[in-house]
Amino acid sequence: MKKLHFAILKSEFEDEHLQQWENACEERSDLISWEIIDLTRADWLKQIKSKNIDGLLALPPNITNAFKSLYDERVTILHEECGIPVFPFLGEIKVYENKKYLSYWLAAHNIPHPQTNVFYHKQEALNFLKDSPLPIVGKTNIGASGHGVSILKSRQQAIEYVNNTFSGKGSTRKVGPNWKKKGFAKRVFKKLLNPGAFKAKLKQYQHQNTEKQTEYVILQEFIAHTFEWRCVRIGDSFFAHKKMVMGEKASGSLIKGYENPPLELLDFVKEVTDLKHFRSQSVDIFTTQDGRYLVNEMQCTFGQSDPYQMLIDGTAGRYIIKDGEWLFEAGDFNRYECFLLRLDYFLETLVPSALRN
Repeated sequence: MKKLHFAILKSEFEDEHLQQWENACEERSDLISWEIIDLTRADWLKQIKSKNIDGLLALPPNITNAFKSLYDERVTILHEECGIPVFPFLGEIKVYENKKYLSYWLAAHNIPHPQTNVFYHKQEALNFLKDSPLPIVGKTNIGASGHGVSILKSRQQAIEYVNNTFSGKGSTRKVGPNWKKKGFAKRVFKKLLNPGAFKAKLKQYQHQNTEKQTEYVILQEFIAHTFEWRCVRIGDSFFAHKKMVMGEKASGSLIKGYENPPLELLDFVKEVTDLKHFRSQSVDIFTTQDGRYLVNEMQCTFGQSDPYQMLIDGTAGRYIIKDGEWLFEAGDFNRYECFLLRLDYFLETLVPSALRN
């Protein structure tokens, strides 16, 4: 079989995910060749069109709205106008790190989620706050690991949040390393041993610090919780674990709870991801006191602090559906933070026989 040629679409910063795509490609170098193309450069389209690219391996950014918009626009052109397959799929990329769009998408498809309102008019937001239950959550449109999330506990605090946004001061997110995260010292030491990575991280913080949200506010219903489920679907592999709350947030804590997830939870995740054929997706889910599932976040790429996404009785593995039933299958399915699993699924969509012996 002739090798397929892929392009890894780099964003404004190099991160661990870029290396993971490369590691996965190296594992399948008998089937593919690849190169890295910086999608932020002015000659991005010329570069792609001058080569025989069979597929695009995406790395959508999560640092600034400007580069997120750039990435979405250019991937849309490459996929819809130039006809080049992309993975994660385009719909997944558009939902990623765009909390406004995600809230519209969830509402349009009647997927249960915390009530979310996006206000472009200051007075409309202030009127809403007169009768809204407290606390309420203020969010920036972009920002992973709990950055950009403000728990507004009093009416006055919420009003100040809205006034600050529309005054030009803006809604901002926390910038800099999260010292509360598990393994903080180890992460800092690792960066210090790699001057290039340390410099890149500082540059990233500088970009984040310039990001201010001044034209709209995102206000979300507060859901009391001690954990949220992190459910993952890559291809037809399913995983789930608990993200435990530290302080007031589960996102970014890196404190995990590993136990057998309810099969009804997997049914819910399958239904949500089947809706638009999402196949590289983490779905963060709240469980209400009356047992309902609410989608909080959806991400097509995400971090992985442990070498597995799920442990059942101490055994790593995944869930798959076989003969209409959920079946746990033990094994290591999370090589390179799930990027090998992503690559294998993408290959199967392009050449169904590619990975068969």
